[in-house]
Amino acid sequence: MLSVSHLVRLLPVVALSLFALDAGAQSMRVQCPKGTTLHPSTDPSPNYTGTTIIPFTATDGTNIQYKSNGGAIKCQQISGGDGYATMADGTQTYLFGFGPLSGLADIANGLPGTQLATVFNTSNVSNGGVIPAIWVGAPVTQATNSIAGYSFNGAIGLVPNAEANGGTAAGAPLDGHVDPGIIMNVGVMNANQPAPLIAIDEDDELFLTLTNVGMIMRPDLFEAHTVHFHGYPNASAFYDGVPDASISISIGGSFTYYYLAPDAGTYFWHCHISPPEHLQMGMVGQLYVRPRQNRVPVGNSLWTALAVKQQADQRTACATEGILCSTPVPTSNSVNQANDRSGTPAKYAYNDGDGTTRYDVEYPIQIHGFDPNFHFVGMTFNPESFSDMKDKYFLLNGRSYPDTVQTGTMTTQAADGTLHASQPLPTIINIPFNGRALLRLSDLDVTEYQTLATLGIPMTVVGYNARLLRDLAGNNTAYVTNSVTLAGGESADVILDATGLAVGQKFYLYTPNLDHLSNDAENFGGLMTEINICSAVDPSTKQCS
Repeated sequence: MLSVSHLVRLLPVVALSLFALDAGAQSMRVQCPKGTTLHPSTDPSPNYTGTTIIPFTATDGTNIQYKSNGGAIKCQQISGGDGYATMADGTQTYLFGFGPLSGLADIANGLPGTQLATVFNTSNVSNGGVIPAIWVGAPVTQATNSIAGYSFNGAIGLVPNAEANGGTAAGAPLDGHVDPGIIMNVGVMNANQPAPLIAIDEDDELFLTLTNVGMIMRPDLFEAHTVHFHGYPNASAFYDGVPDASISISIGGSFTYYYLAPDAGTYFWHCHISPPEHLQMGMVGQLYVRPRQNRVPVGNSLWTALAVKQQADQRTACATEGILCSTPVPTSNSVNQANDRSGTPAKYAYNDGDGTTRYDVEYPIQIHGFDPNFHFVGMTFNPESFSDMKDKYFLLNGRSYPDTVQTGTMTTQAADGTLHASQPLPTIINIPFNGRALLRLSDLDVTEYQTLATLGIPMTVVGYNARLLRDLAGNNTAYVTNSVTLAGGESADVILDATGLAVGQKFYLYTPNLDHLSNDAENFGGLMTEINICSAVDPSTKQCS
């Protein structure tokens, strides 16, 4: 186990890598290392078979033994600025928001934008041209309002550092040097609702770069932005995004946050500059961490991986002298089996050790609300009235019903006349026959409690606020219900089990709070989506097949 002194030796290495720039360096940068001490290779670790020891010699000659549970280096780049989203009644709503600057093809198809370092560190600029074409409002082609054929998932604006290669771009390294013009062309007016989805695996190292591109509709505001991972275990306040304990990013600047993924679960993130205002205006997104148990080889004991392998590591062991562990050792055991629908290893919401959180398809669902008057005032240079704030649009992944069941990304024409992929995450839930769906619910509402309910298909709540529901003896305390109520800043992991249900059956996930089933003055909308039982579900598109 690392001592405090050894940890102190490690943290400055990360921090210096962010700021060790020469006097003439750019204020816009990205960082995604090809290797670190814990992950010398950028390739993912497919199997979890226990802790490995990585020897390391510090600068003072001290020999240190790092413990690694696998994982990989994952990276993502986002912008902070403004933009528009389209409500289900046709109203275009102004946003403060985060937009994608990497993983654009995946995000536009409703997937997380987080990429392996080998994918992220890909330049989209060659011989002075942009390959593939990066449109303003990418990845939407302005002529055809289409994302078809767009496949680039690397970092937008990443270019060879010719300055480090004697002024020649050919053969120059990709070391975080960017072309600010490309970042601005893509990043301005490109706010997404919700913010770009982030998904990592336990033991990953995440490098998240935020670039502040400014608010085009509010040039009088010199708003800084941050990323705060709400409820996320973080070893260093420096990367926590609370400006009085860390730093904030001004217009034209970039900063790379660093996280070592500790515990599986559903989290969320938001800007921590004037939080009530920036959250209400749309600067909120979801992050989820997949469990180490997903990497247990097929045929191996889940209990052994959890109760033996993790117990052998002092960082993850459950102590016997009153120290609580995040995942108590379970009371039963099962063997990791292949998913009978895809042939791939089964997937789990948590390190349960007994397979009770197994699922076939997962759906991140962010609950949020908009006060249209507050958003309008936020665009028109008038002071907002926080005491009068009252949501009238009620959203699942930035959409109200019936837009929640519209497949594919939704686009909005911004004030610059271009189309932007404003709401990329559909909320329609498709479950394979006799399969199980994991709903990762998070409430980012500023003013309201929110309830989601089902009829005919029960909910099993297996996790709450990114913690597996187990007592200290390891007994399963998951419960079955037909509704879940969350306050702002809470999350729940819910499994819908379609065992015994017929193909073609349709159910609804909706709020029983009837005045939240509306789109401003228009009834029959709000917090509602559809649940379909399909013969099979395409794992990449989540569409019935």
